[in-house]
Amino acid sequence: MMLMEETSVPDAALPVEQFKAHLRLGSGFAEDNVQDEVLKGFLRAAIAAIEARTGKVLIERMFSWSLNGWRNRSGEVLPVAPVQSVASVTLTDAAGQEVVVDAAAYRLERDGQRPRLRPTATCLPAVTTGGSVKITFFAGMAADWGGLPADLGQAVLLLAAHYYEYRDETALGDGCMPFGVTSLIQRYRMVRFGAGVVQ
Repeated sequence: MMLMEETSVPDAALPVEQFKAHLRLGSGFAEDNVQDEVLKGFLRAAIAAIEARTGKVLIERMFSWSLNGWRNRSGEVLPVAPVQSVASVTLTDAAGQEVVVDAAAYRLERDGQRPRLRPTATCLPAVTTGGSVKITFFAGMAADWGGLPADLGQAVLLLAAHYYEYRDETALGDGCMPFGVTSLIQRYRMVRFGAGVVQ
């Protein structure tokens, strides 16, 4: 299985000016654009970290997901949420020949945690031995920064500021995330069931 981000968060969707204002509250910040590219990098890193922790895509963009076979032909759970639309499903055989599946053969079952690709008939189309399937889809909670829930937007700014303030620190532990960020994203984290444990 391989999930690829086909398009990235556009620069225009990043809240650079809000981030500058946020940083000025704590440490003062020069009124210029010299560090804009650096700030965009911290914002992108914060968005990526929060998306990884929650399984939710914040700003809408295109993804492709490749599989060697369906895990369940009655409905394949997609790897991120929320999925807005499925652009295409492509089957590839062992010889590399590609066939685009008719869009009438499947449908998107929307879900905030576990969206699924469902067949319109009994089963999703068969993947041949040695072949693969690629699902291309659009996912994201909002088309731009202004459409994000306020708590997730605040979490991104807090985490980006944390990365900025501690950019030269090498002693912080792996996966370090400030408590305020963890609290803000908690309700968006995916609930997982397995081996009798709920996370």
